[in-house]
Amino acid sequence: MKFRSVSIAAASVPPNVTPPKRFSMRVAEWLLDSPRLGDNPNIKHFAGRLLKQPAREGVVAAQSRLGQLMCRECGNARDRRIGQELLRQAARAGDARAQQELGLIED
Repeated sequence: MKFRSVSIAAASVPPNVTPPKRFSMRVAEWLLDSPRLGDNPNIKHFAGRLLKQPAREGVVAAQSRLGQLMCRECGNARDRRIGQELLRQAARAGDARAQQELGLIED
């Protein structure tokens, strides 16, 4: 029985596929901005989880949005500190919403 050899081009490893950050961000922003869904605590928690990885990777919009969410919605001091740090990072990068929110918090 003969086996066909696989060509080098077909055997090459495909480039690393990264998960789409923008998709999870769009879904999270849509959930938070939706009038009916955005008020639900479970939806806010889910949206926060979607924003977590892009925020860690340095996506300014995700840092800003997650920081706002954590500062406004979280009941414990640790989460509020993390939210403020995310807002500071986004504000340093030039995000106007983060700068405004940070100004309201620190006043």
